[in-house]
Amino acid sequence: MLQRSLRWHLWMPRLFAILLCLFLSAFALDAASLPDFAAHLVPTLVLAAVVGLSWRWEWVGALTFTGLGIAYAYVARERPSWVLAIALPLLVVGLLYGWSWRHRRELHGVDVV
Repeated sequence: MLQRSLRWHLWMPRLFAILLCLFLSAFALDAASLPDFAAHLVPTLVLAAVVGLSWRWEWVGALTFTGLGIAYAYVARERPSWVLAIALPLLVVGLLYGWSWRHRRELHGVDVV
């Protein structure tokens, strides 16, 4: 049972980060032209690259997602619905990556730097 729980905690930040990328890419569907569509996908592509780096180094995901969540919450502070819809998921994913990084020895079975 403990092994299953550890495996879930290892995959949770990765799964939520991928779901967050898919959620953010849905905002590109309102673009009127192909160049606008491509421009709206840039944040998703950046986050997808961070997910790729975070697959091996959880600290990258912890710092990046948490930092982006805090920055977006500050920038969109006058629009609480935007903060809840975008900044909160970024923060949650960042905290999950932080937890995974903190417990990497238990999760991976070895010390990954």
